[in-house]
Amino acid sequence: MVQPSHFGRYAVIRRLGSGGFAAVWLVRDEELDAEVAVKVLAEHWVDNLDVRRRFVEEGRFLRKVDSPYVVGVHDIGTTDDDRPFLVLTYADRGTLAERIKAGPLPLADTVAVIDDVSSGLQELHDRGVLHRDVKPENVLFRSTPTGERAMLGDLGLGKSLEAVSRVTMPGGTPAYVAPEQVRGDVLDARADLYALAAATYAALAGQPPYGATTLAAVLAVDGPPAPLETVPAAVNEAIRRGLRKDREERWPDVRSFADALRAAAEAGAPARRFSLNPWVAATVAAAVLGGAGGYLGWQYGVSRQWVRVVDQSGGLSVKLPRDWGQSRSGSGWQPQGATGRLPGLLASGDNASWNQPTAKVSGVFVGVLPSGSLPAASSLPGPAGCTVTPERADNAEMATARYTGCPAGMTTYERVQKVGASLVRIQVRASDAAEAEQVLDSVAYTPTK
Repeated sequence: MVQPSHFGRYAVIRRLGSGGFAAVWLVRDEELDAEVAVKVLAEHWVDNLDVRRRFVEEGRFLRKVDSPYVVGVHDIGTTDDDRPFLVLTYADRGTLAERIKAGPLPLADTVAVIDDVSSGLQELHDRGVLHRDVKPENVLFRSTPTGERAMLGDLGLGKSLEAVSRVTMPGGTPAYVAPEQVRGDVLDARADLYALAAATYAALAGQPPYGATTLAAVLAVDGPPAPLETVPAAVNEAIRRGLRKDREERWPDVRSFADALRAAAEAGAPARRFSLNPWVAATVAAAVLGGAGGYLGWQYGVSRQWVRVVDQSGGLSVKLPRDWGQSRSGSGWQPQGATGRLPGLLASGDNASWNQPTAKVSGVFVGVLPSGSLPAASSLPGPAGCTVTPERADNAEMATARYTGCPAGMTTYERVQKVGASLVRIQVRASDAAEAEQVLDSVAYTPTK
């Protein structure tokens, strides 16, 4: 292919790549003195009106989303030989496919990429557009002042949700396409979710989850992919749920999948877990809750009924029943004796009612205390109106106390736990003691620098 000198006002620098329908060139916008990418329809498709229409339609789909996580369309034009072209954001750091060729990505890097891509994909869905060809080749990287950002590109197969509300022609890349898309079924956002989960697996494994090389082979796939041995079991579970053949069994949307993936990765990161007696849980005392700030960065976890909540520092986490997490804060707290805010989180059915002794609200508080000696269980502040049970325990690592007969029929628990050089206060209030014990056993803390 002979390199052209210009596409309109855009001076050609070099070709970046080409596919079946178009070539992409790195160019310089001579008016703005900036490097951008130009995607030009291939010469042999110039007279095909359907392909030409779909090419221009891609630009319209991309323009529907003004997002840093979706490749932007800055201009549209026509070459001297009547081929349409799109002027796009230049992704100067290559594609996810190129990185996978060099080997599997670390879990933390994969989670960061999928978080970016899911943001862009969710914004497409929110604006009524399906991508229909999510794959590593279409995940692009662009430099930012603080590092890089992953972006979603190439909406050549993109369709409006209105258009896919009826049966559509099969399409997509076999290694990543959802079964219902191959069948030509009516599609929804869960088709893109499947492809995103497949791309996640490929990033971690260095290859797609299945060996399908044709659309027909996609329908022959049976069962979940082989588990990844290099990641926590909860990460495998999150990905496998995204790859269910029955879309009703998948995550409800891409944001839910990305949140679950991140929570599973963080929960499985090296952390010193509390070693707790099986019968003891802990509960919140109203006196310590002042100063817990609002933070909405909670993370959904690894099952349909339970979620894992992570504080803003990323060091504290706890798994709890989903309805306990309706109200959340996790930007830290300032306990007595501290000179500043320390990591802390509160998750409950209603944080506004948490300090009311008569409120029937289940929840959990976890907060780091200033360094010091482990207190005795008998000195732990109990909630008003409760009866201290004889079930107390003291040892070198923890002090615990249990309270029953509390207002509204709640059982409450209190514990202070040593974690390395740190002390962590754990408090749980619940009407179901067994649930409270599970919540307590799930708490994890990794001191952060």
